[in-house]
Amino acid sequence: MTQEEKTLTEGRIVDVLKTVYDPEIPVNIYDLGMIYRIEVKDDATVEVDMTFTAPSCPAADFILDDVRTKIESLEQVKGATINLVFEPAWDQSMMSEEARVELGFD
Repeated sequence: MTQEEKTLTEGRIVDVLKTVYDPEIPVNIYDLGMIYRIEVKDDATVEVDMTFTAPSCPAADFILDDVRTKIESLEQVKGATINLVFEPAWDQSMMSEEARVELGFD
């Protein structure tokens, strides 16, 4: 996979991540700042580091499955590994401007 293909694939991944929501929050997980890293590898597999807004998120399994399923649904992706991380701890400063406005923080 060329660097250009990796960049295009990462953009498509971001697009699908913007369709994943925590059922309790009306903003997608990407704009919430829950995605820390997306790495598209030469073999067309993807590794994602993500977190939750709270370590005891009741929708954790649902969200992780949704992330993996949507990434793996992309034609150019051969598989995805989703790593759940809690360092650094998520806070409101990680949200996009759009998310902050939507949630009334700005």
